[in-house]
Amino acid sequence: MNRLYKYFFRGLITVLPLALTLYLLYIFLAWTEAVALTFLRPFIGGFYVPGMGLALGILGILAIGYLVSKERVQRFLTVVEMPFTNLPVVKSIYSSLKSFADYFSPSSKNTAQQVVILRVPGQQLEVVGLITRRSMEGLPEGFTQGDRVAVYLPMGYMIGGYTVFVPQDWVQPIQMSVEEAMRSSLIAWMARAESAPRHAAAPNVPEAPEVPATPAATASVTPGDTPGNTPDNTRSGGPA
Repeated sequence: MNRLYKYFFRGLITVLPLALTLYLLYIFLAWTEAVALTFLRPFIGGFYVPGMGLALGILGILAIGYLVSKERVQRFLTVVEMPFTNLPVVKSIYSSLKSFADYFSPSSKNTAQQVVILRVPGQQLEVVGLITRRSMEGLPEGFTQGDRVAVYLPMGYMIGGYTVFVPQDWVQPIQMSVEEAMRSSLIAWMARAESAPRHAAAPNVPEAPEVPATPAATASVTPGDTPGNTPDNTRSGGPA
């Protein structure tokens, strides 16, 4: 019965991530299809082919990306963003989302994106974080000046994080992309279970060769004889 339970949970662990990924992907594609058709319905009318909304939506996003790379369109976009950057509540939401998206943008000129290990001097603790600022310029008064950087420390399962300002020599860059570090933080840097190592067989030790016994060693001692009082034929090696 225990073996059946083990096989069941092993199969469940294998199938569950695949099923959830496909399900979420299906929901996302269906939602994208519906949203794209909502905007395209006035232009295409009742004509519809499954997947057409998604394809046209992707083409529309590519077209927008091409347009916003032009300087004139960027100026127009700045005017369109004014209501979102001035309203009290909307400003906080829009600015946060835009800054987060710009941080992961491949065309971003921000060179501060780097994964580092934060070590406090005199402590054995190591924390993985992301450098978000390499200087103290532009910050309000009250911050300690000097060669300091801002490091974002994400919490497990993306429930939050902390931003700390530390000296530059407290951090050490590591060879890891920002996406990989965020993905590892999402699962709390959980390691995959490895199969238990098999016990290695004991090495075969060759047996020591038997040493032939000498006549003196094989001579029997009769009762009453002592080690110092052996028969004469034993001392002489045989009868005369």
